[in-house]
Amino acid sequence: MSHIVVLVGNPQPSSRTRLVAEEVAQQIAARSGADVSETIDLAGVADALFRFPDDAVDTLSRRVADADVLIVASPTYKATYTGLLKAFLDRYEAGALRGVTAVPLLTIGAPTHALAVEHGLRPLLVELGASTPTRGIAFSAGDVGRRSEIVGEWLDAEWPTLAGALGAPSVEAGVAGVR
Repeated sequence: MSHIVVLVGNPQPSSRTRLVAEEVAQQIAARSGADVSETIDLAGVADALFRFPDDAVDTLSRRVADADVLIVASPTYKATYTGLLKAFLDRYEAGALRGVTAVPLLTIGAPTHALAVEHGLRPLLVELGASTPTRGIAFSAGDVGRRSEIVGEWLDAEWPTLAGALGAPSVEAGVAGVR
């Protein structure tokens, strides 16, 4: 059974970014039968990110590296992801996330930030060795109330690719995946 981990790099705990990322994880789990582990909200360990070693952060780093599917989420700051997320991911060597299928997700405040997920976050995950087979998600923060619907539409389009990466059937019981 696959294991999904949600990693949130928002400096605000329990953020809208977290809500969207957890929705993505829950919908993937519902289609694939994967387990979703407790969300890693980096706001809770921000003060420890620059301590080496740090048992709590090292444990979180192992959880991320052991994921089958990793939802990596951040609000868009200065046209890319937060320094909080970058500080955490900088603990990994190049290629350290090999074998992890990652879904990059940025919450955005304006449509002009939509490409940040593809030109900022995706290359970082690829450098770390993660596979990123789907389009990233640039999610308008103002639409968080519609997250179930919007994530469902994204997953309908991306499921055939993601299912293949997970080794899950690309067609749900009785429902064809429609693009």
